[in-house]
Amino acid sequence: MAEMDTSSGGGHKKGPGVKKSKKLSTRVDLTPMVDLGFLLITFFIFTTTMSQPTAMPLNLPKDVDKPEEQNKVKESAVLTIMLGKNDQIYYYEGLDPTKMQSTTFKGIRDIVIDKKRRTDPADFVVILKPTQDATYGNVVNIVDEMKIDDVKRFAQVDIAPAEYALIQKTEQANGIK
Repeated sequence: MAEMDTSSGGGHKKGPGVKKSKKLSTRVDLTPMVDLGFLLITFFIFTTTMSQPTAMPLNLPKDVDKPEEQNKVKESAVLTIMLGKNDQIYYYEGLDPTKMQSTTFKGIRDIVIDKKRRTDPADFVVILKPTQDATYGNVVNIVDEMKIDDVKRFAQVDIAPAEYALIQKTEQANGIK
């Protein structure tokens, strides 16, 4: 541990009857401190919980024999939502965009919940199609709405040119600029 050096320097006295005191030096042995440090490091390594890897769950499509049938959904279970100018939302059920209707963010929740209630949960799919006139905030808001409405299957895809032309005609007819 610690040691005291008591050896005399062997010097000589100055003057008669003067006793010279011995100089003592100390030396600290740090070997036990190093051992203690390694023990603490080992203890903390073994007692900490290792962080679990985080992963986002993926919903993968089912395997089918014919590749063209891979992403097919029931037409009656599809709700397509298109985002337009000035917070306007256009939607239609099924695959026929000529039956398009419009609403705002205040009314879309009731539409999604109603469609979800009338459809088998295993088949229900919402397709989100933002136009180039939609804002980033609108896209974030509609994705948040899907989470609030507990929609399990939704996808964001590009809008078809025919659908965009139909939206533009509707906006011009309604005076939306």
